[in-house]
Formats: sequence, structure tokens, C-alpha cells
Amino acid sequence: MIMTNLETVPGKTITAHYGLVQGSTIRAKHVGRDIMAGFKNIFGGELTGYTELLKESRDESMQRMQEQAHEMGANAVINIRFSTSSVAQGAAEILCYGTAVRVQ
Repeated sequence: MIMTNLETVPGKTITAHYGLVQGSTIRAKHVGRDIMAGFKNIFGGELTGYTELLKESRDESMQRMQEQAHEMGANAVINIRFSTSSVAQGAAEILCYGTAVRVQ
């Protein structure tokens, strides 16, 4: 599956358009990560626990979007974007969306 944030796939021709596909996940903060983040806020530095949490969330939401595109018959997803929103105290949704197409 070709995945790109471009509006086309260079060197390929779009032969079918399947429409919007999306994948999302909602993640809550972890108490252990919060404690370490509190120390980092005092002393400075990267919040690696949260960096890892967000990477895992992006990967999972992209995988879900890719599975939806595959089920529609697409072999590529173009114009991919990410969005995030707070859904509850300490929990956020990561949304990945794009346009499912078939290219040759």
C-alpha cells in the first residue's frame, strides 16, 4: 500500500477514487509517565514517555486507516493528514485520514 501526504503519487496514474478513509485511537495518559513528565517539567528535557505514546498512537491510527483502504480495494492512500483532539481529562484522540485510490 502506497501512503503519501501528496495529492498524487508521482509517476503513477490514479485509476479509481474510493473516497475518504480514516483510522483513530483514543489514548489516556499513564500515571508512571505523568510522574516522570513532572520531573522533566522541573528540570527540562524531552518527555520521552509521551513521545513514545504519541508515536504508537499515530502508527495505530495509520494502520487502521490503511486496513479500511485495503477493504475498499485501494492500493494507495493520498493526501494523508493527522489530527488530535482532547476527548476527556487526560485522554486524547489521534485521527489519521486520507483519500483511498487505486493507482497503476
